[in-house]
Amino acid sequence: MASTSETGHAKNAANFDDLISYVTGYGTDYNPSKAGIKLAALQSLSTRAKAAIGDVHTAFSANINAKAAREVAFEPLKRLVTRVMSALKATDTTIQVDDNARTLVRKIRGTRAKPKKTEEEKTALAAEGKEVKEISVSQLSYDSRLDNFDKLVKLLASIDLYIPNEADLTVSALEALFADLTAKNSVVIEATTHLSNSRISRDVIFYKADTGMVDSALAVKNYVKSLYGGTSPHYKQVSKLKFKIVPP
Repeated sequence: MASTSETGHAKNAANFDDLISYVTGYGTDYNPSKAGIKLAALQSLSTRAKAAIGDVHTAFSANINAKAAREVAFEPLKRLVTRVMSALKATDTTIQVDDNARTLVRKIRGTRAKPKKTEEEKTALAAEGKEVKEISVSQLSYDSRLDNFDKLVKLLASIDLYIPNEADLTVSALEALFADLTAKNSVVIEATTHLSNSRISRDVIFYKADTGMVDSALAVKNYVKSLYGGTSPHYKQVSKLKFKIVPP
């Protein structure tokens, strides 16, 4: 479903086409001195506005598809690093090495070394005058997971004893997965940037002071009012058309 803001841009464009249709019907009477509201300029603005809306829609679709592909790719990561940790613990590595890997696995999974205190525990500590502070350890942004996964893979690559027989747990397989996840994350970043830039370009066409669609429509209304009068049926035609600045 289109958002309210996206629908608002489309409504402005549709009303602008109605405005153009009305002033076209005035024939040679419609002859403003301002270049930006002459009929040809209005038609050009309408064409650019509709193209800008289309560009945003295309960029939006690319963005949500990229995010969906990234989500699918990242979804098995938590289970995979848990298996990696189990494979590492099944070797003769030291406790220190295991602890280093376990810390990275926890960060990738977004879990705590110690469980959060219950409300009862917090109440009891507060009754003893002890301040309860719990810092969030969740690092579940895609960038953070990638960073910690990269650290984990490099750690495993440095451990001679880590030589699992399972193909998807080998260092080379994990390196390939890291490259694939990084690429999918980069596609999302690029798609998000393109969507943002498309919206900026659209908003300039629609809402830039004086030359944008909204201000141009107001100028057309004022010209029609000056041409036919405020009580004329012509002005009533155009004055009923609403143009609103839609928040970004």
